[in-house]
Amino acid sequence: MALFKTFGSNPSGKDLAEIVASVNYKNKVFHNNTETITLREGVSYIKLTWRFLNKPKYTAPSFPLPSIRTDLKSVAKDKPVIIWFGHSSYLIFINGKTILVDPVLSGYASPFSFTGKSFRGSDVYDTGDLPEIDLLILTHDHYDHLDYQTVLKLKNRTKAICTSLGVGSHLQYWGFDKTMITGFDWWDSRHVFEDTILTAAPARHFSGRSFTRNKTLWSSFILQSGGYRIYIGSDSGYGSHFTDIGNKYGPFDIALLEAGQYNTDWPDIHMMPEQTVQASLDLKAKVLMPVHWGKFALALHPWDEPVKRVLAKAKELNVAVATPMIGEQVIISGNYPSSAWWENISS
Repeated sequence: MALFKTFGSNPSGKDLAEIVASVNYKNKVFHNNTETITLREGVSYIKLTWRFLNKPKYTAPSFPLPSIRTDLKSVAKDKPVIIWFGHSSYLIFINGKTILVDPVLSGYASPFSFTGKSFRGSDVYDTGDLPEIDLLILTHDHYDHLDYQTVLKLKNRTKAICTSLGVGSHLQYWGFDKTMITGFDWWDSRHVFEDTILTAAPARHFSGRSFTRNKTLWSSFILQSGGYRIYIGSDSGYGSHFTDIGNKYGPFDIALLEAGQYNTDWPDIHMMPEQTVQASLDLKAKVLMPVHWGKFALALHPWDEPVKRVLAKAKELNVAVATPMIGEQVIISGNYPSSAWWENISS
């Protein structure tokens, strides 16, 4: 059944044997570099589930989100261009290549189509709008980053996939050729194209698509190409790994960092918006682009609170921030959209 296919398949056999060698894999699961608790001690799962089933109306916009309809197949590529699709999905055009990150274009971030639905107006792009994909980057295997329906539609239009260790097992289960998939451990670096290096780096999070957790790794990625450096942030709690990455690979021309789906009940696995701004400073990023908001209500905060809190802290710390609408072009060293488009939506 398609439902069970959606869950994917954890590493086994030869794939598992390759994973066991990782220093981040112990006692049959992957681990963070620092102690990380997915849910604060004393939090009742029953009460938390009830809160999610009865989310406040402000967790989603009451009117459709605005967007810009860009012809993705004819984008000028004189400079690197980033186009956001909401949440953590975006295209990167750089050095003649097209790179797609964590695409979720099915209309929901869940194994079930009736839950985790996207905001109205946020699905103006679908897979048919995308150009051929030179490289698909998948940071980890959660449903809001690895979408079964979306990747299936892209299977015959994607040349190569780079992802965290173990995530390829899901893809192989779904019929992807193993030879097109490269799994990365933290700090692995590879030339993915001529003059383009991709490096996996630590993140502070967890993984899993069913009842078992941490059988696959979660990573952020560093993209170096044509003299530019882009930090592709994964889901991550705040930690010293941002300083480590900044010291090793900074400065970055832009850092795409998660800024939403946070809560004091799970402070280790997602950053508060103020921490997002600090992480961009730790990374030595010239510009911060907050992502992981603007498409799904996977937490209990107001839908536009992440960007408002990011901008308030960024103003205090003198950090440049790009806040594009869905589909709007962010041009590195050229155009960094900064309109407060969310303020024009009634809530």
